[in-house]
Amino acid sequence: MSKRKLLSFKKLKILRFVLIFFLMKNKLFGFGIIGLVLIGCKTPLNIANIHPEKNITISDALPADKAMEAVIQPYKLELEGKMNTKISHTNTELNKSGDNSNLGNLLADYTFEGAEEWAKKNNIPSIDAAVINIGGIRTIIPKGDILTKQIYEVMPFENEIVIIKMNGKDVEGLFDYYLKTQKNNPVSHLFIETDENDVISKKLINGKSIDYNKIYYIATSDYLALGGDNMSFFSKGEVISTGLKMRDLFLEKFKQNPEITSPDDIRLIFKNKKVKE
Repeated sequence: MSKRKLLSFKKLKILRFVLIFFLMKNKLFGFGIIGLVLIGCKTPLNIANIHPEKNITISDALPADKAMEAVIQPYKLELEGKMNTKISHTNTELNKSGDNSNLGNLLADYTFEGAEEWAKKNNIPSIDAAVINIGGIRTIIPKGDILTKQIYEVMPFENEIVIIKMNGKDVEGLFDYYLKTQKNNPVSHLFIETDENDVISKKLINGKSIDYNKIYYIATSDYLALGGDNMSFFSKGEVISTGLKMRDLFLEKFKQNPEITSPDDIRLIFKNKKVKE
C-alpha cells in the first residue's frame, strides 16, 4: 500500500471513530457527522484479508480512550461551533399544526423561491406552485434564536427539489388528491377549498383558474415526485432535476432572513374534514 493510500486509510479510520463517538455521546449531531463522513471518505479501499474478530459491546461502561478523545476533540469542537451558530430569529413559534401551519407554509414558500431562482438561471419557465409533505418536517422551531442544528432537526433528510412539468389536465390530479385525502401537506401559490358536500368549490394556481392549454411547472421534492405520500399524479409529468438539496436551501433562506416573518394566509380549506392531523 502506498504512503498516500495509507494516510487516506488512517483518515478514514479516524473519521469513523468520530462518527461512533458522536452517535454514542450526542445523538443531536448524528446527521451532520454522517454527512461529513460520506463526503470526506471517498477513497476506495482494497480489502486483502478478512479476519473474524470478537464482538465488543459498546456502552457507557467502556473506559474512555484518552488518545482517541484527543484526536476527536478538534472535530467535535468544530462541529459544535457550526451547529450552534445563530442564523436567524423568530418572534413566534414555527410549528406544523393545522391545515395552514406557519412552518409548513414558510418552507413551501422557500421551496417555491428556490425553484424559481434555479429556473431563471437555467432557462426554465417560471414556477407556478410548490408542494411539500408535512411528514418531512420533523419538528417545530421554538420562539427565539434559530440555530443551524435546528434546521437539521426540522429537515434531516437528503431530499432534492425537483420541478414537475405538467399539462393543465394532469394538474387536476393534484386537486383531486387534496379532495380525497384532505391532508395538510403544505403548498405555495396554490389555493384549495372544499365544501360541505366534499366537492372542490375553489381551486387556484397563482391566483388563477386552471388553464387546460397551459403547461405548468410545480416545485416539489424528489420523494413526492416518485409517488411518496400517495402523490401518484406527479408520474404524469416530466421530472426536471435541480440538484438543490431542500435542507441546504432552507439553511440559506433562514440566513438571508435574520428576522423571520411567518406566513399567515389561508391556502387549504376543508369544510367537511374527516382526517385528523
